[in-house]
This record gives sequence, C-alpha cells and structure tokens, in this order.
Amino acid sequence: MIEIRWHGRGGQGAKTAALLLADVAFETGRYVQGFPEYGPERMGAPITAYNRIDEDPIRVHSNIYDPNFVVVIDDTLIEPAQVAKGIKDGGAILINSKKSRDEIQALLGDYQGRFTVIDAEKISVATIGKNFPNIPMLSALVKIAGIMDETEFVSGIEASFHHKFSSKPEVIAGNMAAVKLTLQEVNA
Repeated sequence: MIEIRWHGRGGQGAKTAALLLADVAFETGRYVQGFPEYGPERMGAPITAYNRIDEDPIRVHSNIYDPNFVVVIDDTLIEPAQVAKGIKDGGAILINSKKSRDEIQALLGDYQGRFTVIDAEKISVATIGKNFPNIPMLSALVKIAGIMDETEFVSGIEASFHHKFSSKPEVIAGNMAAVKLTLQEVNA
C-alpha cells in the first residue's frame, strides 16, 4: 500500500490534488482513499489531505501517520507541520519552493531521507497563467513515487479534467500542459 500525506493551505489545491489522484487511481483499477482534514478556517489556513492506494482492498480508515510520501504545496509549512515526521524508510518528500536544496535541508532539520524541490508555481504560471501549484505537484508525485505508468496517469487525469471542466477547454488545456511539462522536467 502507498500512503501519501499532503500539506498545504486552504485554496492551494491540496484537497483537490488528493481527490484527483484517488479518481485517477480508481479508474485504473486500484483501491483508493482520498480525504482532507481541516477545520472551519478559511483560505490560507493549513490543511492536510491523505491518499491510500493499493492493489488490494483497503481496510484501514484513519489519518496517515507514517506515509511513504509527503507532498508540501507551501514551503512555509515545512517546520510548523513537521512534514518529515513519520515518513517511512525509502519514502520521499516533494516540496514546492523557489528555495535551494540547502535552504530546504536546513528547514527539514535532522531529516536525511530523499526529497525533491519543485518550482510548481513557475510551471503553473507558465502553463495555466496563474499560481495553481497542485497539478504540477500531483504530476511530480506520480512520477517520483511510481504510483502508475505516466501514460496511464496522463490519460486518466485528462479524462477527469474533461469530466469536471467540459465547458472550459482552456482550463483543460492549461492543466494538461502543466501535467506534461512537470513530467518532462522532474527526474524520478
């Protein structure tokens, strides 16, 4: 089973990315869970979202405390959210940031595991025209984690976008450009 924990702020799309990943993984025949955790706060407040993906039925129903992967959509949450806490051996952290690897390592403290820094804002502004980092972060996660074949992911997420945004072809085109650019730029 692959377990993923997302950290972001309300309005950055962590919940949407987790639910999109669950949709795409489900459509490819996997068992999935995708759910957010947040309080009554509004946009800008820290939120956490989770995914479980497996080839077999998932019988556990709780938050994820020991994830394989952590996705950080807002780098200001690295320290306060203790994003490296509980990460399994062999896991990785994906961080949306303009900061250098050295700066991120300093924020991660004693964490000595694998991490990747992605400028998801740059990718989303170049492809969508706005700062929506969730789709580049989702795409990077799929590539780095090897959750599914890239072709399978691209096909599945495009179908999901067509379902959700059928009357907005420009939204579909921008998001698909973000997916493809991220998959090209990120090294697994």
